[in-house]
Amino acid sequence: PEEPGVTAKSALMPPQKQAIAQAAAQLVDPGSSIGISAGTTTYELARAVRGIPDLTVVTNSIPVAQLLHESGTPGQTVVLTGGVRTPSDALVGPVAVGALRMLHVDRLFLGVHGMDAHAGLTTPNLVEAETNRAMIDSSRRLCVLADHTKWGIVGLSTIVELSDVDQLVTDSGLSARARSVLVEAVGELIVAPEPGAARARGRSSA
Repeated sequence: PEEPGVTAKSALMPPQKQAIAQAAAQLVDPGSSIGISAGTTTYELARAVRGIPDLTVVTNSIPVAQLLHESGTPGQTVVLTGGVRTPSDALVGPVAVGALRMLHVDRLFLGVHGMDAHAGLTTPNLVEAETNRAMIDSSRRLCVLADHTKWGIVGLSTIVELSDVDQLVTDSGLSARARSVLVEAVGELIVAPEPGAARARGRSSA
């Protein structure tokens, strides 16, 4: 039921997380506004987009905000929500939720603890689930970043159902069965390639 800290999670699946981040970064245009949730995969996304000019980023992640602040990219604006800090370096709770209710972004990039056909996207932290839902409500499109080890993991609290996901970016280690479920459940499944391979896409019929 407990979520490991950032240091422990950073050591898990780094090549896959980087591949996912690079694939997701292709969805970000200069001059757009995006949300980036806390997490190690979303931190890799922040690395991948830190050179994009005129980008507005809303985040509840202290490491993401610091990374983008230090990049010095022209016209880039970073909005940190505030809130109570969790072991995953997420800022959560009423302060974060209140800030997010006043903000609007084109696309949210959300990291998750687990994803499951029945439980949907989950986290072991109840307050973080509430904050993530507020981030989702503030965005026009939801893009989930999750490596293949997250499939079948069920945390204490559901954030949203799989059907609420517009795009899900994962790595090539995801099983054929899981891919089949996700293609049917989410708006678009994007499988990040291994180095040197072409990106694979699959669309649901919904």
